[in-house]
Amino acid sequence: MTKQAHALEPNAGGHGHDAHGGASHGSLQSYLIGFGLSVVLTAVPFWLVMTGAIADKQVTALIVLVLAAVQIVVHMVYFLHMNTRSENGWTMMAMIFTVIMVVIGLTGSLWVMHHLNVNMMPMHDMSQMP
Repeated sequence: MTKQAHALEPNAGGHGHDAHGGASHGSLQSYLIGFGLSVVLTAVPFWLVMTGAIADKQVTALIVLVLAAVQIVVHMVYFLHMNTRSENGWTMMAMIFTVIMVVIGLTGSLWVMHHLNVNMMPMHDMSQMP
């Protein structure tokens, strides 16, 4: 086998990386770990909400949001195989850029809506209108 043909093979050299410098696909064990974590990260918030285990609804909502963020990371790592090595780090950079743009968009939208709400003329009591 020529050196060039060997470089084109998936998992060339048995090092767990493909010819483009990215990580190989996950093993059965990594998929099972990801699945187990996903089930737990889905079941715990469901249990918290359905049983009312925490009396304060804001704390429950905060815990659910944190567990949702952790589940997003689990899916990206175990199922989408995103890491700093795959595609020479470009997939991670694209994801970071996307997250930053979403945060800027959401923060700006919330800021504009808040200031519109604060600065609009109050119309609570319609009986005082001329």
